[in-house]
Amino acid sequence: MANLIEKAKLQIDKLIKDAYAKAAEKGNLPGDAEMSGTVEIPKDKALGDYACSYAMAAAKSMKMPPRRIADELLKELCLEGSYFTGAEVAGAGFINFRLSDKWYAEVLKAVQDEGVDYGRADKRTGERVMVEFVSANPTGPMTIGNARGGVLGDTLAEILDRAGCNVWREFYVNDAGNQVELFGRSIEARYLQLVLGEDAVEFPEDGYHGDDIRELAALLYEKYGAKYAEADERERRQAFVEFALPYNIALMKKHLERYRISFDCWFLESELHKSGYVEETVKLLSDNGYTYEKDGALWLRNTDFGADKDEVLRRANGFYTYYAVDMAYHRNKFIERGFDRVIDVWGADHHGHSIRFKASMTAPALGIDSSKLDFLIMQMVRLTRDGETIKVSKRTGKAITLNDLLDEISVDACRFFFNARPDTHLEFDMGLAVRQDSENPVYYVQYAHARICSLIAALAAEGNAVPDMSQVDISCISTEYERDLIKQISLLPEEIRLASRDYDPSRINRYVIELAARFHRFYNSNRIKGEPREILSARLKLADATRRVIANCLDILGVTAPEKM
Repeated sequence: MANLIEKAKLQIDKLIKDAYAKAAEKGNLPGDAEMSGTVEIPKDKALGDYACSYAMAAAKSMKMPPRRIADELLKELCLEGSYFTGAEVAGAGFINFRLSDKWYAEVLKAVQDEGVDYGRADKRTGERVMVEFVSANPTGPMTIGNARGGVLGDTLAEILDRAGCNVWREFYVNDAGNQVELFGRSIEARYLQLVLGEDAVEFPEDGYHGDDIRELAALLYEKYGAKYAEADERERRQAFVEFALPYNIALMKKHLERYRISFDCWFLESELHKSGYVEETVKLLSDNGYTYEKDGALWLRNTDFGADKDEVLRRANGFYTYYAVDMAYHRNKFIERGFDRVIDVWGADHHGHSIRFKASMTAPALGIDSSKLDFLIMQMVRLTRDGETIKVSKRTGKAITLNDLLDEISVDACRFFFNARPDTHLEFDMGLAVRQDSENPVYYVQYAHARICSLIAALAAEGNAVPDMSQVDISCISTEYERDLIKQISLLPEEIRLASRDYDPSRINRYVIELAARFHRFYNSNRIKGEPREILSARLKLADATRRVIANCLDILGVTAPEKM
């Protein structure tokens, strides 16, 4: 797949090295120096399209001023047939290059030839990567934090796929442990209140107070009547959990599908316990001397691996902790299922835990390369409406859930807004998300796509179809706004590469907003309809390439690309 940014940089490297070989052969530069350096895109357009630092990097070994080295290299540069129309020395010894029509034409041809695959790469050559995200407790509706984690995880998975990885999306279901016990007690209390009267049964102070618990109790009462009122307490709670957990998990799947998120696997924590894998993992740690007993509990010597504290693996009551289960789960990911890399999308409250947990993964007995375990830590979300913060407490039930949000805000807006920079706190303005103007970023981008579709349809009705690149005279695309637009188009493969490297899916948001902005500037400054046929065809081709790239970006984000608005 074409990455014209990378191709241009590689060509500069070759041009400079060829020029150095000629200069050294003539005796104008020392012949035993290493010729290498950086090639960057200058922020100041006056400095050209690319700037390289080779002369400055070679100055020390050549014992020559970088400016003189650059002058000698420039004398020997042969740009014929290259992506560049000119070069000059600037500053202390930079060599700046200016792009030729050939490069601009290749960008548009790459978009034409690759279509929906434009931006894809094979750099990561099928690396098997698991992205685990959302993983909300199935004890209640998904929260706004889950909504953000869902989009960030899903978009990152899509970016990794387009970077050449073999990606697996996984939801880890916490269907065991204390929170499930509390879940059962909460439903039990609401059920008994229905049977015996609300004042007859005290609700657990630390229980789940949401309306969803009342709804589950009502469903049980509707199905079984008072059958369980006199039942054994353990039997009753088990029956309620066995009914409610699958019900909630099915609801989660339904709501996530509405959100355009699907998983390759819903992995049940209970399966780790049933298979004996948790017990086996803890025994492995103990047999290798990584644990000790204290106050009846079994502790992991996590400080031996660089963590700031030790961790309890098994409580005095014999139950394994969440930490032990999580270690077993990650051992399952790497050892049993053989993923090359694992990425967990966690909330900000897990930051310290992620550091300690990664330290645990260095225990030699586990056989895991901890450098292959990564975390995308996302910051908190604050919902606002009319300038006021909306409360989102899950335990008290006074929360707006993911499904509630999707009843008010389009899926497109939710996905675009929640994919903002994961490392910063997000203020989600619900008023802005529904506005239909340029202040709303998703509307702004979608409008650019629809505007181009309308333009193409109108010109096609007049007999002006989008031409093949072989019929386009690239010299007709020569204005600043046209060239700036093509440069932005060329950046998508590089943006995908960097987003996959840095685990920053929000790069695509920023990229496509800038692409839309450059299109609007181009369109408002360069007429298409009514221009001579050569200019019309060239500009129409550029508009169509922009449409294709906007659509590809929106597809990465899980956002629709409307043809009319």
